[in-house]
Amino acid sequence: MGALKITFKKQMSEADLLEGCLNSDRMAQKRLFDQYKDAMFTLAYRITNDFNVAEDVLQEGFLSVFKNIAQFRKDSTLGAWIKTIIVRRALRLKKKNQKYQFSEELSDNYDDKMIDWGTSLDTEYLETAIQSLSTGYRTVFILIEIEGYSHREVAEMLGISEGTSKSQLYHSKKKLRSILKNQF
Repeated sequence: MGALKITFKKQMSEADLLEGCLNSDRMAQKRLFDQYKDAMFTLAYRITNDFNVAEDVLQEGFLSVFKNIAQFRKDSTLGAWIKTIIVRRALRLKKKNQKYQFSEELSDNYDDKMIDWGTSLDTEYLETAIQSLSTGYRTVFILIEIEGYSHREVAEMLGISEGTSKSQLYHSKKKLRSILKNQF
């Protein structure tokens, strides 16, 4: 009987991945892509609400990552830098394919109250409810509540005022409450 040969891939640190990518090492690039592809695809899909566009975002985003990796200044983690590229690419493609529909700004006095979703909320249903929001509501909700951007950052990314960002978040939460209330 032949011997069974088992090989283990050495786990590369972020510094090793970065160094490899800076040297155009295809193995390091593949490992970097494999490490972040699922999270970045999910992020792109949440923003675009379209699997095909999300795939384009992922592909174009990582091409941009590899092309511009020398510009990474290490002010954040490599993952955070990649996330920023993916978010911007998703927003760019989303704008190209569909105009954002933001409601008029009603007031700058929106509370950023936490939503208590309860303990029995089905994650899949919540994801579906979020995807059913209008483009403006969904985009602001995802960027602020899921990805952790500030209203100022979202306003800059989307070319809207901070008040509009706050309004969109307020109304998206209100709409989600209504959708979820009807379900439970």
